[in-house]
Amino acid sequence: MGSNLSVEFFAKQFDRQIAEQEYRLNPFEQWTLLHLAGRVLELGCGLGNLSIEAARAGHEVTAIDACPDAVKDLGRRAQAEGLPIRVVEADLAEWRATDTYDTVVAIGLLMFFPCEEARAVLQEIKHAVAPGGVAAVNVLIEGTTFMEMFDPEGYCLFPPRELEATFADWKILLASIDDFPAPGEKIKRFATVIAQRP
Repeated sequence: MGSNLSVEFFAKQFDRQIAEQEYRLNPFEQWTLLHLAGRVLELGCGLGNLSIEAARAGHEVTAIDACPDAVKDLGRRAQAEGLPIRVVEADLAEWRATDTYDTVVAIGLLMFFPCEEARAVLQEIKHAVAPGGVAAVNVLIEGTTFMEMFDPEGYCLFPPRELEATFADWKILLASIDDFPAPGEKIKRFATVIAQRP
């Protein structure tokens, strides 16, 4: 994840969820679970709930996140169940594809980078998907009014249809824009695209 402020915001949230054993899939992870295939890479995995479910379903998973406590907890959970998950702690702002996967997932990640970096990582996600494989990407978009999790110097609210346009040359399996309530009567507006590479 990008800035220290964003990492700190989620570290507090993850610590609470770990303490309360709150490991449930969010709606975007539930949608993505239906489209997983083969080797899976999850970028910005957080607590790794999707990675755990993917491994339980028989997928070999690589899960990467910048939050040390989340990564440590995911490693512990994967080991306890004997699941095939390779867990890596890394800042993904300058991540570059060095391998290909059947499924590449980035849910709630790219908006935490400055737009230029976010778009570069998005292109790398496309490069990391093997032919016939699937990318599942979810970002906050323009219209979001809940901004507390962002470092003012380093975030990107994408235009509403940019993700869909980025994957226009792929087969779009799902494209959705959804609003969710946030504290202070604000909203989080997300765009989600799941697309299959030709």
